[in-house]
Amino acid sequence: MAATPSGPQPAWGGAAVGQDLAGLLRACALGDESAFATLYDAVAARVYGMVLRVVRDPSQSEEVAQEALLDIWRTSARYDPERGSAVSWMLTIAHRKAVDRVRSAQASTDRDHTYGARNQERTYDETAEVVERRLDAQRVRHALDTLTDTQRSAVELAYLGGYTHTEVASLLDVPLGTAKTRIRDGLIRLRDTLGVQS
Repeated sequence: MAATPSGPQPAWGGAAVGQDLAGLLRACALGDESAFATLYDAVAARVYGMVLRVVRDPSQSEEVAQEALLDIWRTSARYDPERGSAVSWMLTIAHRKAVDRVRSAQASTDRDHTYGARNQERTYDETAEVVERRLDAQRVRHALDTLTDTQRSAVELAYLGGYTHTEVASLLDVPLGTAKTRIRDGLIRLRDTLGVQS
């Protein structure tokens, strides 16, 4: 077991943590591999936990978490501290990777089922229902694209990730009231974009 470095160690949840992680991301953007090693040690477990909640399969979650961390390294120069905390930026990357993996797995399963059922005749109503579902999914994806990054992150965590408001606040490293406001504002914008009557 390696010796613990001297000096204060960051702990999740404080404002200083966001600053430490933001500094590590800036160093990563300059190609500092030791900064990435420190960043990796600080966030790997949390990234894995986020991914596992979405993907559910531990071995696939390990792969997705590694992909997310590699993506964080590659895109660290894109992190903008004025748009949110380092934690929320990294967890958003991890969450999107996890959702992509679930969608990919679902698409593969759908292809397998489609192949077996390809020669079966479908009634008009079934076809219309499939088209309607696809159009609804496209409308929702378009509506999600109209949200700000902070709103989208909060809404995705709450409704795609299944997190409570308290968990969303913790994951995004923001006060509970801020998380609730982002979710509420995001849902209002989604409702307006989709033309849903309240």
